[in-house]
Amino acid sequence: MEFKDYYETMGVKRDATQDEIKRAYRKLARKYHPDVSTEIDAEARFKAVGEAYEVLKDPEKRAAYDQLGADWKSGQDFRPPPDWDQGFEFHGGGFTGGDAEQFSDFFDSLFGRGGYDGGYGPRGRHGFHARGEDTHAKVLIDLEDAYHGANRTLTLKHTGLGPDGRPKLTERTLNVRIPKGVRQGQHIRLASQGGEGAGEGAAGDLYLEVQFRPHPHYRVEGRDVYLTLPVAPWEAALGAAVKVPTPSGPVDVKIPANSAAGRKLRLKGRGIPAKDLGDLYIELQIALPPADDDASRRAYEALRQAAHFNPRAHLGV
Repeated sequence: MEFKDYYETMGVKRDATQDEIKRAYRKLARKYHPDVSTEIDAEARFKAVGEAYEVLKDPEKRAAYDQLGADWKSGQDFRPPPDWDQGFEFHGGGFTGGDAEQFSDFFDSLFGRGGYDGGYGPRGRHGFHARGEDTHAKVLIDLEDAYHGANRTLTLKHTGLGPDGRPKLTERTLNVRIPKGVRQGQHIRLASQGGEGAGEGAAGDLYLEVQFRPHPHYRVEGRDVYLTLPVAPWEAALGAAVKVPTPSGPVDVKIPANSAAGRKLRLKGRGIPAKDLGDLYIELQIALPPADDDASRRAYEALRQAAHFNPRAHLGV
């Protein structure tokens, strides 16, 4: 996937004001509109400008995009870091600048086809009294928090316009209870922590979308957790009882004899402790001792003579 420099597409500097971005969009939209433009690539350029404007016109999306940094160049291979937008607070509203289905995979990887509405968009207004908008932010927690529950202090970034017409970030800190059994992608609702209401209208709610930080040992798929477990060749061949780490504490596991690399062992109910318990899967990985001394080399030579084993027999060679 290629990185897109939206400022380059719009022909504006990274510190441009919102008014400058709006004027640049109007100029380029007139220039490349397929109904009037004579440019060969008018339609593609028109779509690119519309996508760039969808991000840069919105102070919240723009501030999050800016966190990726100015070192990226258009066309570079890009994958968004999992924490690129952590803590940014977005208001509902979805897209207003065009057909989201026409936006690029790059846009989709950052903001999704449905925008940051998240299903919690603004509520109806009734005269002067209006309920505040619901907001939503992504937060990263440790996998262990889902196993035990936790109290965490989270810092959220709120974006508005400063007096110079450029996005301005302010921060607020919240104490949040992470419930035991929370799953990746689940939302935690904080009542009345969203946008302020108008008049006597109540404040909106804040929805925190939970994601897990990358873990050095485990990966998560739904409610299930996976661990790659190194075992010695003799443990895999002869069987063994070994101690295995899990997010809820170490357990003793029996490795069956004649286990091949990649074999999966299932520990029922030791995945995410949600209402429907997940499982923990252990994937065996054969770890070979190095032949870095005479004794090790003699041991490998004796095994070669005794085993008569051809690991490539299934290839017909």
